[in-house]
Amino acid sequence: MENEDKKSFLKHLDLPEKELQELLSIAQYGKIAKADYFIREGQVPRKMAFVVKGLFRYVYTHENGNEFTKNIIAEGNFISSYSAMIYNTPSYFSIEALEDSEILEIDYSSWIEIKEKNPFWNVFLLQILEKAFSIKEKRERELLLLDAEKRYEIFIAEFPDIENRVSQQIIASYLGIQPESFSRLKRKIKT
Repeated sequence: MENEDKKSFLKHLDLPEKELQELLSIAQYGKIAKADYFIREGQVPRKMAFVVKGLFRYVYTHENGNEFTKNIIAEGNFISSYSAMIYNTPSYFSIEALEDSEILEIDYSSWIEIKEKNPFWNVFLLQILEKAFSIKEKRERELLLLDAEKRYEIFIAEFPDIENRVSQQIIASYLGIQPESFSRLKRKIKT
């Protein structure tokens, strides 16, 4: 893929031209099919990616097979098991493609190289991490303090077209409820 094509994917990041070229120099275009994984639980991650097209979820899998969707990541965001990557430890969760997806993949060692050469990337990283932390903090609050109906209302507001893109089971998992409870909740809201 040409740099100009990759450049168009990153335009909303509003990067200065020099930094955009640096990022493009280490980004590799890739595709991930629906139900495939960017990172699997137990794997030591060595990469992160910018989601060009598609949808992903961060998912924990209990030893009994039950899945817990930690987060849903749409286009225009980064995906990574960042803490596992920086500490060189196995990831506690998987990152699964919920749709056929396109990404710009960035090798962590290449990322470290450009970050060490240009202080711009430290500020950029801080902005991404602040955004991720804010989302995590909000999500924890919702799971701890709000009932399932209120969590569902927030979910629909944040992801207005999501129900056409993912299964009811994944939405229930994201909301922290069983699929049967989610069906009842939807019926209740419709009436």
